Amino acid sequence: MGIHPLTLSVFVLLAAGGGGLALALERPWVALVGVGAGLLQALTFRIARQWERAVILRVGRYSRLCGPGWFGVIPVAETVPYWIDLRTITTPFAAEQTLTRDSVPVDVDAVLFWRVVEPVKAALEVERYRDAVAWAAQTALRDVIGETDLAEVLVGRQKIDARLTDLIDHRTEAWGVKSIAVELRDVKIPASLQSAMSMQAQAERERQARVTLSDSELQVASRFKEAALSYAANPIALQLRAMNILLEGMRHNATVVIVPSSAVETMGMGGMGGLTSLAKQFAPPSGGGGTGAA
Repeated sequence: MGIHPLTLSVFVLLAAGGGGLALALERPWVALVGVGAGLLQALTFRIARQWERAVILRVGRYSRLCGPGWFGVIPVAETVPYWIDLRTITTPFAAEQTLTRDSVPVDVDAVLFWRVVEPVKAALEVERYRDAVAWAAQTALRDVIGETDLAEVLVGRQKIDARLTDLIDHRTEAWGVKSIAVELRDVKIPASLQSAMSMQAQAERERQARVTLSDSELQVASRFKEAALSYAANPIALQLRAMNILLEGMRHNATVVIVPSSAVETMGMGGMGGLTSLAKQFAPPSGGGGTGAA
């Protein structure tokens, strides 16, 4: 950051005031005094905003940290080479064509939230600390992706975010930078692999459906077994059930009902004549086109 606009405004006012006074008094040296005072003020006083800290070097060596507000420097002897922003900064970074642990190339986009906690280290320990943080984040992302399987990259983003945050914070701690959080924004995989994963997911769902159907059949068979044991102990209940099944079949507009003679004798319905009479009783009217037959 250069000379603050307010400092520059004061310089202009002093210079203009000195020039105006020199014209009024007809003394040119007054204008020179005004310009000199404005220049001295511009070189001596600085203003740091609330989120800024100024690193002061005196004859090339670190002297002090100033801000926020007004502060002064010794002209020529002291300089302000670094203005450090203490606000939280967001840095997007990416890793392209990075191989996972199971050798799958992926493109990963992420964003890092960080801030400077020690301005002196950020100014003196690393050149262009913003660029250094961005490069450290990118290399950390490549390292973590290379140690992780594709399935974990796709479904375990929170764990990867936490690992990246710790790794980047460890690398940037010496620069006075604190890594607050990392968030993976997008993970892109090859189109051919997307198709294969879709087929795999479809096959897995079909397998689960077949397993569910098999479990259902096992449950139905178990229920039938329990029913068979109950009917074996009570033959009358079996006859009533058989008659009920036949009745339901006649109600659904069945035109032909074929019943084995052994089944008829089991139901005790008095032979084929009784079955025919029962069929005629429950059969639909002749106008509907349905007839009952045995």
